[in-house]
Amino acid sequence: MQTWSLVSICVLLALVVRWGVSLNSYSGAGKPPMFGDYEAQRHWQEVTYNLPLQEWYFNTTENDLMYWGLDYPPLTAYHSLICAYVAKSINPEWVELHKSRGYESPKHKLFMRATVLVADLILFIPAVVLYCLYLTDGSSRKKVSTLFCFLLYPGLILIDYGHFQYNGVSLGLALWGVLALGLGWDALGSLAFCLALNYKQMELYHALPFFCYLLGKSVQLGLMGRGLFLLVRIASTVLGTFALCWLPFLSDPDHAMQVVRRIFPVARGLFEDKVANTWCSLNVLVKVRYILSSDSQIYLSLACTLLAVLPSCVRLLTKPTFWQFKLALANSSLAFFLFSYQVHEKSILLVALPVCLLLNDLPLVAIWFLHASTFRGLTACAGWFEAMWFTVALSKHDTEDMKHDASVSEGRSAGALRCDLAGLPVLQHLFTVSTGALFRGYLETGSLPQAAFLPPQTGPGLDREMEVLHQRRGHGGSELCDCRSGSSITSA
Repeated sequence: MQTWSLVSICVLLALVVRWGVSLNSYSGAGKPPMFGDYEAQRHWQEVTYNLPLQEWYFNTTENDLMYWGLDYPPLTAYHSLICAYVAKSINPEWVELHKSRGYESPKHKLFMRATVLVADLILFIPAVVLYCLYLTDGSSRKKVSTLFCFLLYPGLILIDYGHFQYNGVSLGLALWGVLALGLGWDALGSLAFCLALNYKQMELYHALPFFCYLLGKSVQLGLMGRGLFLLVRIASTVLGTFALCWLPFLSDPDHAMQVVRRIFPVARGLFEDKVANTWCSLNVLVKVRYILSSDSQIYLSLACTLLAVLPSCVRLLTKPTFWQFKLALANSSLAFFLFSYQVHEKSILLVALPVCLLLNDLPLVAIWFLHASTFRGLTACAGWFEAMWFTVALSKHDTEDMKHDASVSEGRSAGALRCDLAGLPVLQHLFTVSTGALFRGYLETGSLPQAAFLPPQTGPGLDREMEVLHQRRGHGGSELCDCRSGSSITSA
C-alpha cells in the first residue's frame, strides 16, 4: 500500500512538472511563415480532417507538401485525425482549411498541450510504472526512485511539452512492447512495437533488437516444435498489424509508394542542420556529402550502422535473455544515432529510452548519459530543471551503490564488457569505462585530478561485482571472464 502511495506521488509530480513546462512558449510561436513544430502538428490535423485520405501524402492544390507536409507513418495521421475531430467540436477555426495556418490563441495552446498530456497518461506513464514495479530488481524504495527518475527525465519533457511533439506516443508504445516481452507475452509485445513503428519510422532504431530477441527465443525453443509455433504467431501478429495500419493505402500501389517516399525522404541528404552524429562531425574534415553520390552515402551509412549493431544482435540471437535485450536496445539506438542516414537531433530520445531501462541496473552510467543528452540542448532558463533532476537522480543510490556501479563499469572494460556489451561503438566503450573508473577514483580520493591517475581497481570488491554479474546473467553453463587475470569463471 505504501509503495502505491509513493507511485501515485511520483505520477502526480510528473504530471505537475509536465503541465508546468507546457505553460511556457513553444517552438515557432509568433514566427511566420512556418511557425515551428507546433504548427506542423496543428496543420496535420487540418489536412487529415478536411482532405480525403488519398491526398494526405500527395502534393495537390489543397495540400502543399512544402508547408509541413505529412511525413510520418499512417498511425500518426490517424492520431491527428482524432485530435482534429475533438478540435472541430470545440472551435472549427482551429482546423479550418487554409485559413487556420499559423493559428495561435491561448485556448488552442491549452487544447494542444492537453492532447500531449492525455497521450502520456494513456500510453507512456502506465508503461513506465509497470516496468519499474515489475521488471526491475531491488527494494520498493529502489523501484520507486527509479520510477521517479524515469518519469522526470528532462529531455522528453522539454521536447514534448516545451518544444512540442508527441514523442511519448511512439516511445510509450515501444515501452509497452519491452514490457510485454519482459513478462513473456511475445505476441503482444510484437503488436505494441509494430504500432510504435507505424507511428514514427524512427522506431527502426529499436527494430533489430526486437527481431533478434524474438528470433533467438524461437530458435532456442526449437524450430520443429514450440519455437515454430511462436515464430508463426509473431509473424502473423506483425503482418496483421501492418496490414490494418496500411489498409486504406494498399488499394493503390502508387499511393502506398508515395507514403513510403514521404516517410523516408532520402533526397534530403546524409544529415541536416547540426546534429551531433558521426557524419556531421566528420563533415568538418571530410565533406562526405560532396565527395560521394547520394546512393553511395546511403550505402556507407547503412554499412556503418549494421557493423555497429551486428555484434550485439548476434549476441542476442545466441543468448536471448531480457538483460541482453535491454543492452542491445541501447547499443542499436546509439549506433543508429551515430551512423544512420538523416538523423535529427531529437532522435537522441530514442537512445534515452533504453538507457532509462538501465537506470536500476547501471545507475551511474545511465544518469550520466541522460544528463549529457539533455544538457547539450538546454537553454539557460531550463538549466535549473536539469540540474535538480540530476541531483535527485544521483541521490537515489547511496555511496556504496555508486561504488558498486563504478566497479561494475570498470570491471566490464575487460571480460564482462567484452561478453555482454559486445558491439558497442567505440565512443560507448570509452564513455562507460572512463566515467565508471573516474567516479570510483573520485569516491576514493575526493579529488578529480588524483582520480584521473588512480591505478586500476583490484581486490575483493571486483570479485563481488563479478559474482553479482554471474548471478544476474547466470543460467547454468554460462562463462564469464575474470577481469583481472583473464581466466574464466564457469558456473556450476
